[in-house]
Amino acid sequence: MQKNGPLALIFNALVITFMLAPLVIVCIVAFTPEETLTLPTSHFSLRWFDQVLHHPDFVQSFWNSLWLGLAAATLSTALAVPAAMAIVRYRAPGLQYLQGVFLSPLIIPHLVLGVALLRMFSLVGGQGSFGWLIFAHALIVTPYTMRLVMAALVGFDHSVEHAAYSLGASSLTVFRRMTLPMILPGITGGWLLAFINSFDELTMSIFVVSPATVTLPVRMYMYATESLDPMMAAVSALIVFLTLALMLLLDKVYGLDRILIGKH
Repeated sequence: MQKNGPLALIFNALVITFMLAPLVIVCIVAFTPEETLTLPTSHFSLRWFDQVLHHPDFVQSFWNSLWLGLAAATLSTALAVPAAMAIVRYRAPGLQYLQGVFLSPLIIPHLVLGVALLRMFSLVGGQGSFGWLIFAHALIVTPYTMRLVMAALVGFDHSVEHAAYSLGASSLTVFRRMTLPMILPGITGGWLLAFINSFDELTMSIFVVSPATVTLPVRMYMYATESLDPMMAAVSALIVFLTLALMLLLDKVYGLDRILIGKH
């Protein structure tokens, strides 16, 4: 076992390097002063970041993705928390099927979901509606929230709730002052994963967005089909920096080990 230790460490380091190398290269290319996708040769420049921030289409698409991600993550959390509590705490018939329904978007290709949602929106007159777009994104990000909330509920110490009930506390008070604080890391982690996945969603969004609700990934895809200048690298770098900042903030507030492992 000891002989395999260094080999396992080297293998893990190579895998991590292989996964992170494209992101690092894109972030470096974003600082190039050149007109093409090349590594900086003489000096670093913020030229392409400035162009992104002054590009009206990218700015509008960023705000669309931001508000869409916030709304979809919040809606998915509001649905996932009561559903996860029911599935974990009770053994009523049909709850396992309910779990399968909530987690099914994980196994359905987003291309298929996009086509199906496009057809549904055309039938109900929801094409171009930002509200229906929120529904579509909430549908595909709810499994991430549910899985982390369920992980936080597994092994939950119910004696705290029983003690509160014995002292005359109402169900709402017990949930607000006992249950919610103990599972809050899982809820927060699930919300953040839902937000990141909604913000980054492309395949399904291509089918359901309208000219007024184009999201940032869709805008990037449309721009990349017409041009290959470093502006795409700058936008990608901004997304990487935003995601990294959110993860660092979450780790600072709650700790990623508590969220991912389910510690209380």
